[in-house]
Amino acid sequence: MTVLNEPQDPAFTVHLNGSGGSLKGWVVVDSLVDGLAMGGTRMTTGVTEEEVAGLARDMTQKFTLAGLPIGGAKAGIVSDGSNRGKTFRTFGRTVKPLLHGGIHLGIDMGVTPADRAVFFAEAGYDPRYRLGAPDMPIDWRTYYEPLIDCTGHGVGVAAVTALEASGRTEPARVVVQGFGAVGRAVARFLEERGHVVVGIADVQGTISADRLPVADLLAITDEFGRIDRSRLPQHVTVSGEPDAWLDIDADLLILAAQKYALSAENAHRLRVGLVVEGANLASSAEAKEKAAATGASLIPGVIANIGGAASAALAVTRVVPFDLTADARKTWVFDWVGDRVRQNTRDLLEIAAARPGDPLPALLAARREERR
Repeated sequence: MTVLNEPQDPAFTVHLNGSGGSLKGWVVVDSLVDGLAMGGTRMTTGVTEEEVAGLARDMTQKFTLAGLPIGGAKAGIVSDGSNRGKTFRTFGRTVKPLLHGGIHLGIDMGVTPADRAVFFAEAGYDPRYRLGAPDMPIDWRTYYEPLIDCTGHGVGVAAVTALEASGRTEPARVVVQGFGAVGRAVARFLEERGHVVVGIADVQGTISADRLPVADLLAITDEFGRIDRSRLPQHVTVSGEPDAWLDIDADLLILAAQKYALSAENAHRLRVGLVVEGANLASSAEAKEKAAATGASLIPGVIANIGGAASAALAVTRVVPFDLTADARKTWVFDWVGDRVRQNTRDLLEIAAARPGDPLPALLAARREERR
């Protein structure tokens, strides 16, 4: 297998101008392993080439830490999401050579599984078949859809592992910032293990209580992660103040929403002792420095937020045992992700306890050395 050394610059960047239609965006391939790379496709009005490059670098680091033989990539589309069919048909035609050339592009913020199906179909791309690799015996949707909560599972494992490493024995008070697929899965995971969710933020603001009923809130949340305020229990407090989730008395903060939710401007309001990134680029570099200065521990997304990426990479690289039944295969993937997240979280915290500064570069170096 080709050894992956993290590059200083991306392997290459493709500017997307549209094939047979209007399109603005980029595909950044940060690294390649045996000609393969993968990452999601993000669509927002404000996505930039720099952001896409940062996300692609995160993918390289995720796969390095997980020990998966694939490089990191990411796509970005500048769009408000209107006329989705035309946008993703154009995107599919434009990235067709990349998909067929070993650059697997999936979903990310603003892009749904239905959108992915459109651009796969337009490109004539079927992940079941790749030259030099055995065929997948099932289609991509059948494989991937049961694994939708795998990212949240990994984030939950990181949180529980870090809490255990701190010596904590009593339930933690948890704030979940972002209530999309990842935030909902993490909230459910932590509550099932005895922890108490006391705050949740969605796009409309923050709700809080001494104990939020997660199951009841899931029942009144739409597919975009918006909680129906008209159906909230009476004891729940609602706030529309910016970043009110930072002001809740809690032990653990899960960042599961937008880029740089924790920033240089709001990090001084941080009250928790543990932050776990459940989103990509959830904290700015300055925010991480400020959090560390206060004594808070932070588990970065390249460790915690690997479930979705790893699930896809395990299939693309044909590591997953496809001969298992559907339920057994799902358990195998969840266990695989949980094991990697748990070990990387423990090792990161051990490095942090042994030396000053950011422990992530040392952990990445150790994982790269293990792959030589």
